Amino acid sequence: MIGKRLTTLALAASISLIPTTALAQGNGTDGQKPLDINQHQKQLQRFKQWSNDKFNVVWAEQGEIPTFVSGVLSKRTVRELSEIKHFLKENQKVFHLDPKSDLKLSHEVEDQLGMTHYQFVQSLKGIPIAGARFTVHTNDKGKVTTVTGNVHPKVRENLKGDLSPNLSKQQAIQKAWEKIGLSPEKTQGVPKQSDLKNKTESANLVVYPYKGNSYLAYHVQLRFIYPKPGNWQIFINANNGSVIQTYNAVMDDGPTTGYGYDIFGNKRTLHTFYTKNTYYLTDTTKPMKGYIETFTARNGKSLPGVNVMDNNDAFTAQNQKAGVSAQYNVGQVYDYYYNTFGRNSYDDNGAILRSTVHYGTNYNNAFWNGVQMVYGDGDGSTFIPLAGSLEVTAHELTHAVTQSTAGLEYHDQPGALNESISDTFAYFVNPNNFLMGEAVYTPNRSGDALRSLKNPSKFGQPENMSDYVYTSRDNGGVHINSGIPNKAAYLTIQSLGKDKAEQIYYRALTTYLSPQSQFSDARAALLQAAADLYGYNSEYKAVANAWDEVGVY
Repeated sequence: MIGKRLTTLALAASISLIPTTALAQGNGTDGQKPLDINQHQKQLQRFKQWSNDKFNVVWAEQGEIPTFVSGVLSKRTVRELSEIKHFLKENQKVFHLDPKSDLKLSHEVEDQLGMTHYQFVQSLKGIPIAGARFTVHTNDKGKVTTVTGNVHPKVRENLKGDLSPNLSKQQAIQKAWEKIGLSPEKTQGVPKQSDLKNKTESANLVVYPYKGNSYLAYHVQLRFIYPKPGNWQIFINANNGSVIQTYNAVMDDGPTTGYGYDIFGNKRTLHTFYTKNTYYLTDTTKPMKGYIETFTARNGKSLPGVNVMDNNDAFTAQNQKAGVSAQYNVGQVYDYYYNTFGRNSYDDNGAILRSTVHYGTNYNNAFWNGVQMVYGDGDGSTFIPLAGSLEVTAHELTHAVTQSTAGLEYHDQPGALNESISDTFAYFVNPNNFLMGEAVYTPNRSGDALRSLKNPSKFGQPENMSDYVYTSRDNGGVHINSGIPNKAAYLTIQSLGKDKAEQIYYRALTTYLSPQSQFSDARAALLQAAADLYGYNSEYKAVANAWDEVGVY
């Protein structure tokens, strides 16, 4: 068996139903480790009684630490930060944390349901712990209903080395370049334009938990687009300069009124911008701080390239079709998120939505590079211009939404969730069928697609945890194992319909998921979102049944 089962524990009639063992996660086998039930039993019993059995727990690796707890978690009203900290102090043994020394409030927001979400980051002597985000959620009555996220209670005792770096930031950056076999001189980086808020290279000091140990490390990020797209995440030991972990997080597979023709010959009405006797593919009519604009790389690899422009507001030339497609499709995705959820661009703050078409020569890919969309033209056999696919655009821009919300790390189960969420919202944007990218993929082969939510196995993906693929390729199989949550999404949509499913998925993504969420956390997040929106009724049961069917309990 190459699969594993991830467990969500539901407290039923008695606290004694909590097992004294829990399934281990992350090691490729079903292992067991005893839980210190005496430490949790009294408070969990109270939670269970208050919640009328609607109490769920997801346990992290080795069944020691809860990463998702939902139910009625407080009887006392909690509306101030001091009261939140008091709640955490009362329950620090349950959540394995010390709110006085370890947690710092990073974000507090009240949502449209009247719920307030207090997001904390965990640190060690003032140094943030990578990926350690912890959120307390209260309902409109000020009662704690959910606690989510990952903390690392043993980070002190597992620390290898000390908390005084021997390397400078620049030395860490240099070692990161050496690790990937490149240098700034051999790459072309993302432009350092002020509106992009991006640097080609950066390094931040963190404490990095990794494989049972923790290290003082520099989190180095290297972003460039030549010789091939890079959004490298590299952790360099700040004491001795060794490389702890590295992976490439490029998420691949991007007022006037004029018109143009897309790559399929469809006439599209376009909002353009006129200045100095020239019309630009720039839409300034959306209710956003920025705008939607499209560039062309002219088959080169310099980003963003030059503006797609025309002298008569009719974008009808052959070499303008990909630009028309990109501009139109990005507008459709923006409208979907804004009209459906009130979300203003990927960051919900009206950020610029920039696309570049005609990237490279015969380039069979499209990607979000952390700043903008980029589309290749394809080689005419594997792909035709990828800007023509609304699902591809929706998929990539949803990566940007995920980047700005849950921050799902792009490797292993969090990365597979990242991919699956992009596929799922691609369907929500364009619900004609459950196929991904079929309009631009293998144009001479009918019925072919990149992936299918309905039938993942048709395109080589697993549909159940029993078939989970453990691999070091593809950042731990992010494009492979996404088939499991994809099938759960399909089953949810079939049971509830698109309208309810998309609301549940959006709330889970923007409210409950966190950078290191596993499949079990996604199940719990979606259940909690369903409960928030529709109560513990048929919608809640439909989500539970969907994940049961794919082997995530």
